[in-house]
Amino acid sequence: MAKLTVQDLDIKGKRVFVRVDFNVPIKDSKVTDDLRIREALPTIRYCVEQGAILVLASHLGRPKGKPKPEFSLAPVAECLSGLLGKRVSFVSDCVGPEVDQAVASAMPGDVILLENLRFHPEEEANDDAFSRKLAASTPLYVNDAFGSAHRAHASTEGITHHVERAAAGFLMGKELRYLGAALESPQRPFVAILGGAKISDKIEVIENLLGKVDRLLIGGAMAFTFLKSRGLSIGKSLVEEDKLELARQLLQRAGGTIVLPSDSIVSPAMDDEASAHAVSNNAIPAGEIGLDIGPKTVAEYAEIIRTARTIVWNGPMGVFEKGAFAAGTMSVARAVAESGAVSIVGGGDSAAAVAKAGVADRITHVSTGGGASLEFLAGQTLPGVAALNDK
Repeated sequence: MAKLTVQDLDIKGKRVFVRVDFNVPIKDSKVTDDLRIREALPTIRYCVEQGAILVLASHLGRPKGKPKPEFSLAPVAECLSGLLGKRVSFVSDCVGPEVDQAVASAMPGDVILLENLRFHPEEEANDDAFSRKLAASTPLYVNDAFGSAHRAHASTEGITHHVERAAAGFLMGKELRYLGAALESPQRPFVAILGGAKISDKIEVIENLLGKVDRLLIGGAMAFTFLKSRGLSIGKSLVEEDKLELARQLLQRAGGTIVLPSDSIVSPAMDDEASAHAVSNNAIPAGEIGLDIGPKTVAEYAEIIRTARTIVWNGPMGVFEKGAFAAGTMSVARAVAESGAVSIVGGGDSAAAVAKAGVADRITHVSTGGGASLEFLAGQTLPGVAALNDK
């Protein structure tokens, strides 16, 4: 790690602002999936054990700059209290006199959780005055919210200009270590698996990975833009007409590195699961849509995955939320888990897929940040990481 970590800071008795990612699903005022909260526990526990006064801050959902009760972090404070086995004080704002008072009266080892940062429009605007207020009573800053590191917001970038030291938490360090090692010094063969709807969402990732991977397996709806660029009939499948030339160029540059599906599971409509059937990708009927990779492709991809020593996977192979179009994604998830390779799965849908397949515990690293891991794999600078102090 080229950046300072929480272990490089002298935090005993100090006030520490920790940016966490507690953007978790909540129903009936209860957290329904606490994975992101649990991922932050190592950093939180370390700070508590070291005798720091801990001020935690996060966003939740998209309240669009206004306080909305359904986006309150109060249920998260309750959940975190249970996981930590100690009381977490909740403050009903993230700046202002109530926060100042709570921090001033806190003792070493105390944990305070602030209300949703995005209740203030200044958070996403990276407003300097708001950043200064966030940092007002905390001279040390730790970013453990990898899922928000690709955004230059007040709590991820702006605040770092108003503190004495800015360091990475344990989760942030783990994310950068695994993703960085995959890009810089992977064990080979190095296989990347990319899915999702659009090439346009993954152009930079494909271009950055082409010089680094041994094979790049394509799935999801974006495969059909590549297939059409080869002159194949793809029926009513989703295609980006304005990206056909780019797809052609990428295939030409890639030589044999890019591997496309040879068959698909198709149906007249996404909601018509009963009509789902497998067809070769050179024979998709005019009125049908490709909604998953087919059994032949599953076997081909599983064989390539089996030989890999490093695997990076981002994006599902089909509409895996529906049973008739889930087999491709579930099969790839199982193949990755059984490969024995160093496996890194991007957040979002890919993380949901390995959880649904029941193999998340057999993946080396499941990223907590979908967008952030994508931008990292695309070779982009993450503002929330760049803002941290170098060692």
